[in-house]
Amino acid sequence: MILDLPRFLKTERPYWEELNKLLDLIDDDRYERLTLQQVTRLEYLYQRAASALARLSTFSAEPKTTEFLESLVARAYAECHPNRVAAQRFRPFHWLFRTFPRTFRKHARAFALAVALTVAGAAFGWSVIVADSSTKNVIMPFRNLLGSPADRVKKEETAKTDRLSGHKETFSAQLMTHNIRISLLTLALGVSWGVGTVIMLFYNGVILGAVAVDYVYAGQTQFLLGWLLPHGVIEIPAILVAGQAGFVLASALIGWGESSTRRARLRTVLPDVLTLAGGFGVMLVWAGIIEAFISQYHYPVLPYSWKIAFGLVELTVLTLFLTRAGRT
Repeated sequence: MILDLPRFLKTERPYWEELNKLLDLIDDDRYERLTLQQVTRLEYLYQRAASALARLSTFSAEPKTTEFLESLVARAYAECHPNRVAAQRFRPFHWLFRTFPRTFRKHARAFALAVALTVAGAAFGWSVIVADSSTKNVIMPFRNLLGSPADRVKKEETAKTDRLSGHKETFSAQLMTHNIRISLLTLALGVSWGVGTVIMLFYNGVILGAVAVDYVYAGQTQFLLGWLLPHGVIEIPAILVAGQAGFVLASALIGWGESSTRRARLRTVLPDVLTLAGGFGVMLVWAGIIEAFISQYHYPVLPYSWKIAFGLVELTVLTLFLTRAGRT
């Protein structure tokens, strides 16, 4: 069959230009998601251009057109065949509300271990203070916890000035920085085959138990709950998630029953470790804001019942989020 070259070029060129524009659209944004109609059109234009190239290759009168068409078909082939890893745009909301809770549930056993160690530490700290109250000087991490709980409550409730006035934001940022640093250390100590992570979680539990028993035995349980619940129901689980990530890292290093190499195991768990790290980072940012703007204000500024209720609502939402979010 004799090809009418001028007519053939005039007929086919609009399809080539359409294909070129569609490929340029993809090249301009590698995260561009084509609609089903665009994908179908891309496949059709690619096949038509490939057919035209096969017919045109027998002619030597159009070398530039042939070169253009060869390049066009090669680009279209690369897009129509799965010979590359698809680019993924980071979607913060998708990561937070789907990827993070799914990753958390995937490593639930590591989280349970972190909880068990913290509870054991809290029980130890509680029993030590009950047995010998003088050990408070050794256990308590902050100077303002060394005094009498009753004296502190009285001081807080009768304060006539706002001690955080003008620097709530700075105080909040300091809390975030400190807590994130401690949590990252807890995670990073997973490289010690989990030994360092175990120590950090147990010690945090010891402090929590010692503070709790000190205020409970002094008859200041309501103050304790109003002080700790608003930020603690987020801060403490965040540290537990850090421990969870540390144990995931430690498990990859140890490799119980795994035949793959250590490098391969680490490469496999790295995305999950980073996801958990990002998750507890977000939680600690929220906890820092709440501690600076709510937890540090007591009766009569903020009623204890209101603060306790707020903390319980947070705990309920967090529990539902971690156990239900991201389910298909």
